[in-house]
Amino acid sequence: MTSWDYDLIIIGGGPAGLTAGIYAGRARLQTLLLEKLIHGGQVMTTDLVENYPGFPEGISGFELSDRLRRQAERFGLEFQVAEVKGLKIGPPHKLILEGRQLTAGALIIASGARYRRLGVKGEDELTGKGVSFCATCDGALYRDQEIAVVGGGDTALTDTLFLTRFAAKIHLLHRRDALRGAKILQEQVLAQEKVQIHWDTVVSEIKGTQVVEALELKNVKSGARSTLPVAGVFILVGVTPNTDWLQSSVPMDEWGFIITDDQMATSIPGIFAAGDVRQKLLRQISTAVGDGATAAFAAENYLAGLHQR
Repeated sequence: MTSWDYDLIIIGGGPAGLTAGIYAGRARLQTLLLEKLIHGGQVMTTDLVENYPGFPEGISGFELSDRLRRQAERFGLEFQVAEVKGLKIGPPHKLILEGRQLTAGALIIASGARYRRLGVKGEDELTGKGVSFCATCDGALYRDQEIAVVGGGDTALTDTLFLTRFAAKIHLLHRRDALRGAKILQEQVLAQEKVQIHWDTVVSEIKGTQVVEALELKNVKSGARSTLPVAGVFILVGVTPNTDWLQSSVPMDEWGFIITDDQMATSIPGIFAAGDVRQKLLRQISTAVGDGATAAFAAENYLAGLHQR
């Protein structure tokens, strides 16, 4: 049988990767998790997670991530801080790191995705303090308040409709003079009394001391500037998967999300994907956790099959 450094290597330390590590550790697989920064993924930017089951009062993103990590360590998961630069398909599969290589019988790619940002002053400083990238995560925090949504595609329109359940008023800011989302979504948004659309408008600055207090706006056609007081802003201009390092070595869709089956398996034997990095309907902590558990179980079965050959 082919030898390798680890039975399983997990790339990414968010909820999907950490959950996969818990299940792999319980299966007694020799498993390594690689994370280029710190464990936790996007959840680390969330002050309060209110929609993850089992925490009726909510839990901070940091504490949830820390609990997942400690649980994985308890079952023997090994961690290394390292950035994966590339992949060579095996068997065994080979990961290219800075100055070294690692081999594994199976891989779980859980490198996540990143929200596209506006790149304006105040965005980074107030993320999690009124700046949000997820309506289903944070919408309920703005009950009966005035908020803004930035975007004009399907996600922005769908989430604007969702936010009407909570907010008193929603300012939809779009840099063009026509929305880009599906016509039926446009019709539903335009019919909403709670929604005011600001055409040809961009955010030039997000203002606030401890939390978001107002947005500085600019009309891209007239150049006119204005200030819009809001309690929060949802930036919904797209999500980019962290798959650049794969260089098309694994099948992806047109946006770069990894294509898997319901067992989280790619079309390449021994390579699985879990969490926000894969093509899926809903990107939430709860779905990432489910993906991670499934991927680890599928990887365990795959490795068991190799041993039986």
